[in-house]
Amino acid sequence: MEGILVADFSRVLAGPLAAATLADLGAEVIKVERPGTGDDTRAWGPPFVADPASEDSAASRGGAQPSLTAAYFDAANRSKRGLALDLGDPDDAAAARELARRADVLIENFRPGSLAAYGLDHTATRAANPGLVHCTITGFGSGAGAALPGYDFVVQAVGGLMSITGEPGGPPLKAGVALVDVLTAKDAVTGILAALRHRDRTGQGQLVEVNLLSSLLGSLVNQASGYLATGHDPGPMGNRHPSIAPYETLACRDGRPLAVAVGNDRQFRALAQVLGAPELAEDVRFARNQDRVQNRPDLIKALENLLATDTPQAWTERLTPAAVPCGPVNSLSQALELADRLGLDPVASVGEGRIPQVTSPLRLSATPVTQPSAPPRLDEHGAPLRTWLSGPADQPLPLHL
Repeated sequence: MEGILVADFSRVLAGPLAAATLADLGAEVIKVERPGTGDDTRAWGPPFVADPASEDSAASRGGAQPSLTAAYFDAANRSKRGLALDLGDPDDAAAARELARRADVLIENFRPGSLAAYGLDHTATRAANPGLVHCTITGFGSGAGAALPGYDFVVQAVGGLMSITGEPGGPPLKAGVALVDVLTAKDAVTGILAALRHRDRTGQGQLVEVNLLSSLLGSLVNQASGYLATGHDPGPMGNRHPSIAPYETLACRDGRPLAVAVGNDRQFRALAQVLGAPELAEDVRFARNQDRVQNRPDLIKALENLLATDTPQAWTERLTPAAVPCGPVNSLSQALELADRLGLDPVASVGEGRIPQVTSPLRLSATPVTQPSAPPRLDEHGAPLRTWLSGPADQPLPLHL
């Protein structure tokens, strides 16, 4: 993506994360924020971390409070340049339009129709820059759902995800992270890359539209397909899988859980062998996956009686060499430690005193992702960017701001 300029007018998570992914791939990303407050997520904390640059500045002013950076903001804004523009100000709005005219990609998640007042809607940006890929992210589309505010938690609720998450008979639960925003960000990146490929062939940009509800529904895969096949709404099953068994957490010694994902009959025979009960694989109740699903309560009781003799970690060490997919339920710190042990380099430093970044999951052999840099302070690069935007259109973006 080197040589691609992205104008990131988006806020909160889905749009900023999409833009950060493009930055990982080498694009130059300019994040545009409101003066004074910036992206909403700058205030979403705790946790906050004191900015070392502002600590030095505060010390020089006799102990004034240093500014704080929210971990939430940092999660989706690495490797960008910061520019604060007030779209209600004529000069700032003109600078925003000039940025859109020079950009290859524009990402925004404003309420549908609201950018027309500033000449930043797709019709206007396309007229000024026919090659622009304009990506708009909404909660519920630009039609009948245009006026509905799109927040991840609400979409998890109305989009059906919470209805299948949690224990049977218990309250509906959301995922432990803003999963719909993350899925929508990935869909946005896919659409943007496809549109850029189209532009390579034709020279023409286009409008890329994604919305949180559609991204969620598209991610429900087998659950949605099962409903469409039967007309029956699925319900919550805890950690169990509706179509595979055993594919869930099983209690080991002291009730500690082991995640077991037996995807075929061969793996079940291996599981039974390691547990010292090969006869389970010959039992007519458990021999085939459909039999195991139908007789799940008896199956789980038999397996947990055997697993109760040792810990999840001990069973993992025995079952993994037998090619039985399993593992303990790790904390986040343990998950990062595992990735580090496996050589996946999960965390990157972006400067002393700044919040480290989780590295991109992408690995490309010929064009590796870029080393992340710290997310920008509000309007950190504003002065040189305004100078650039007011200069000749063919003037290259300054490399070092």
